[in-house]
Amino acid sequence: MTLNLERQAPAVRQIGGRIGARIDGVRLGADLDPEIVATIRAALLRHKVLFVRGQEHLDDAGQLAFAEQLGTLTTAHPTVNSGSAHVLTLNATRGMAANSWHTDVTFVDRIPAISILRGVHIPPYGGTTVWANTVAAYDALTPPLRALVDTLWARHTNEYDYAAAIEDPEDDDQHEGAFSREEFRSTYYEAEHPVVRVHPETGERSLLLGHFVKRFVGLNSSESSAVFQLLQNRVTRLENTVRWTWQPGDVALWDNRATQHYAVADFDHHRREVRRVTLVGDAPVSVDGRTSTVVAGSSDAYTRIEELIS
Repeated sequence: MTLNLERQAPAVRQIGGRIGARIDGVRLGADLDPEIVATIRAALLRHKVLFVRGQEHLDDAGQLAFAEQLGTLTTAHPTVNSGSAHVLTLNATRGMAANSWHTDVTFVDRIPAISILRGVHIPPYGGTTVWANTVAAYDALTPPLRALVDTLWARHTNEYDYAAAIEDPEDDDQHEGAFSREEFRSTYYEAEHPVVRVHPETGERSLLLGHFVKRFVGLNSSESSAVFQLLQNRVTRLENTVRWTWQPGDVALWDNRATQHYAVADFDHHRREVRRVTLVGDAPVSVDGRTSTVVAGSSDAYTRIEELIS
């Protein structure tokens, strides 16, 4: 589907049946026309992840200026310091620090609403990223499974981190510029979230899972493992996904409340650098109206809550 908007508005072209669209005819940066910003936001809510090519002009400041037109910036990360207040640099030459299915930063209570990723240095092959639509995954559940997940809650922690997904533990020392497991866990966070959250803007229901899940409330470890695999496999069915092959200057932005993603570590020893900013979200709300809670660690500094209140 092609949506041609009024003059100077970008063209939104759907690229997947259940997720993904490409936006053409826009130069991202500061001071975009409000109608263009509204078009981008509406497309994001509909397609879950958007891709914009040809943004080589963007630097960190330009990426931040664009992001601020969509929401309030979080700090770069609750625990990882990559040298910037708001930009998380992911730089690897072997393996990847995100090669597992996840939704960003679900171990805090106020999960980021939107993530914006910019390709800086792209390897000659590999290094793609895959996104999955967690709303479509919920919609496809049978009534008995919906009855289960609608009342199910899960504990998410940063003990179940990116590094845990690396098959070769020696890779920890090979990630040039990537954060270490120790840094990722330097402050312990744990939050309790509904497995089904109601989207605060669209009202859609989505499955809130990913590799930060520690266990399900009320289930033992073997039960939790079985249920997790059952539901996670529903999320990552190929029909629910879209895969993006990066070029330098590409920008991807996704609704973190309705997606998971996976960075594919198949680029051997070539360098791959991307930079991410995230926008403040709210605490997930369950089908019956209950809100996620903190178990350990305060996310106030990460979400800059003092600025939201002031």
